[in-house]
Amino acid sequence: MGEAIRASNQRAPVKDWLTIVEFDGRGGVRKLTEAEEVDFVTPAKGFALVSGNSRAPEFKVWLKHQLGDFNADLITVPSTRSRCTVFEDKALAVLRVARPGAEPEDVGRQLMSLWLEKGRVIIASELNIVEFLGISQWQQTHHAPISPADLVARLGLRAADRMEPLIERMGDSLDDIEESLMLARSGDIAHKLAHLRRTLINLRRLIWPQRDVLNTLEIEELSFLTNRDRVRLREAATRTSRLGDELQALSERAVLVHEQILDTRAEQMNRTMLVLTAATVIAMPMTVVSGLLGMNVAGIPFAQNPDAFWFVVLGLAALGSSMVWFMRKRKWL
Repeated sequence: MGEAIRASNQRAPVKDWLTIVEFDGRGGVRKLTEAEEVDFVTPAKGFALVSGNSRAPEFKVWLKHQLGDFNADLITVPSTRSRCTVFEDKALAVLRVARPGAEPEDVGRQLMSLWLEKGRVIIASELNIVEFLGISQWQQTHHAPISPADLVARLGLRAADRMEPLIERMGDSLDDIEESLMLARSGDIAHKLAHLRRTLINLRRLIWPQRDVLNTLEIEELSFLTNRDRVRLREAATRTSRLGDELQALSERAVLVHEQILDTRAEQMNRTMLVLTAATVIAMPMTVVSGLLGMNVAGIPFAQNPDAFWFVVLGLAALGSSMVWFMRKRKWL
């Protein structure tokens, strides 16, 4: 490994595209300096984390020297979904995380491609892995991962940590929509709910494959996986699965809110139709009487009486009022 790094170092400074972190397997960790990176070899005890910029040409050359052209292309090629593939006693895992400061309505995704083997983990990503994992904090607490699988589990937990506040904000948004619906504040509730449901679908597409990646690593027969590693991977998978369950619950709540909006609209429409029907029924006898009295034929009653018009108006008003009273008594209005 040291020779490969020396060869690559002649092309560009190592610090620009490569970061190496050494774990002693007992909770200790240290980030290698640029000079140490040049002469670094895989430690006999513990393991090493090699993190590089997936877009850097120098890192791609380094990967080809270390893993071969085919495996190097697998790590650096863009992927749309999380996945896990096992090659003999090695594994390739692809994880996706939310970008820092991402809004729930516009969740950005950052790709992490991990190559796992005994004594070494290689990560190709545009993400700052040292900052993402919080390695400086591990140096102070002496509580760093003790194996490659433990490191992957920590990565899964960190990705879940970034997703959890977004899911909570989605829940708050759904609560606001429900409150507006109960207070009869229609506004653009339907539009907000539709946007929320689309965002929930996108988040579920991000969470569930990630859970499958961790579950796949847990059950695979890799020689460097211990029982403790499998427990840690199961813990990370469970945490990710719990986030998926929360998203599923929010999706079901959103469906219920959508049905409630439809019921409210149907109730308003039925109420409107009832009022219009009642108005039609009340006006119908008035229309019939006024139509009969308005015929241009001889023999119209009270045609010569100057007060006949007001008698007819009062009679029709009394008839309409009595019909309204009857409908209210029968609770039709």
